[in-house]
Amino acid sequence: MHQFAQLSQRLFNTPLMILPNKAEVIMASLSERLGITAIVRAGGDDFTWRDEPDAGYRGYDTVANVAVIEIRGTLVQRTGTLRPYSGMTGYDGIRQNLITALADPDIDAIVLDIDSPGGEVSGCFDLVDTIYRARSVKPIWSILGENAFSAAYALASAADVITVPRTGGTGSIGVIVMHVSLQEALKKQGIEVTLITKGDLKGEGSEMFNLTDGAFARIKADVEEVGDLFDRTVARNRGLPRKKIFDTQAGTYLGAAGVDYGLADAVMAPDEAFRALLETLD
Repeated sequence: MHQFAQLSQRLFNTPLMILPNKAEVIMASLSERLGITAIVRAGGDDFTWRDEPDAGYRGYDTVANVAVIEIRGTLVQRTGTLRPYSGMTGYDGIRQNLITALADPDIDAIVLDIDSPGGEVSGCFDLVDTIYRARSVKPIWSILGENAFSAAYALASAADVITVPRTGGTGSIGVIVMHVSLQEALKKQGIEVTLITKGDLKGEGSEMFNLTDGAFARIKADVEEVGDLFDRTVARNRGLPRKKIFDTQAGTYLGAAGVDYGLADAVMAPDEAFRALLETLD
């Protein structure tokens, strides 16, 4: 139950950069599990939040002196693992893999192998800046296995080159907050909650109460501020006017449409894109 409580705190009442329909799926899945007190694997072993890697474990594959860093599923600030785990990828693991690949003299280039709907704001932009600076050290290509939306697109945009398959997508450059109110549900159960606070804004936006106009305005201001940072960051990474990014209004672009708009550089299947990168290294 503790782990799901942590997840709910990271999903609800906080800015996210993720596709709305993906957020709804996660929310529905989480709500069904809030009553679970223990999780075990099929074999009966206890489930732990992370598996400890073996000594000497490296979090990326190497193909022809190119480091391939997988970025899959929902993006979160920390998982404590170097590879995607349980449908999530941690910014902490991506950063560690990137730093290791940059320092490895046998690695000539880096591929961000991305298929993700996005995820948490926390930790995203610091990692984006790290990738952006790193492309001056070694070539970095974002090769989309299918989609790079929202926070995943923020990461992808920091690379030298972005390729997208015909049916893949780019964009969703926006921010969303899902506020959950338990007030009516608690009333039906005969439960009354009173928050005793110091400071007028302490506890504002609590899930225990319906959202007030003031709380909505302040949350909206935070969303706008993060959204502006997102626009400016992508504009810098892609060399595009900030207004052009703003004008997407968090829309998504299929395959060639993203290339036409400047959000990607080429429509290529992943294997074709990888061969194109190798040709530039010859």
